Amino acid sequence: MTTPETSLSDAQMYRNMLRWQVMATAAVTIAAGLISGFPAGVSALFGGAAVIVGAWFAARIAARSQSKTQATDVLLNLLKAEAVKILIIAIILLAVFKLYQSLVPFALIAGLAAAALFSGAALAKSQTPV
Repeated sequence: MTTPETSLSDAQMYRNMLRWQVMATAAVTIAAGLISGFPAGVSALFGGAAVIVGAWFAARIAARSQSKTQATDVLLNLLKAEAVKILIIAIILLAVFKLYQSLVPFALIAGLAAAALFSGAALAKSQTPV
């Protein structure tokens, strides 16, 4: 059973993860823009934004498992959250590939990778046990 302190800690953990992702995306966007120009910066921004949006939705779904006590229910909810995150990232990336004519693939992948890697780093550095 969860307590209000646990819920608050989980919410803080998700906010911390999203904050790290935003900072990593911003850093890669600025670096790509300075090194390779505006289209590369926009591409990196789209890559990072895909992960951030997916993670935001996944965090909302994962938070629903706080009231559940059965391990199976919690695991299924976390699997749903991960599936939704991957689906949202795939849809956003497909839209970017189809709609953004000046796409710089390497910058897109760099933004995506930075946001994805720093979400794991944020969870690892969190004071809340995962």
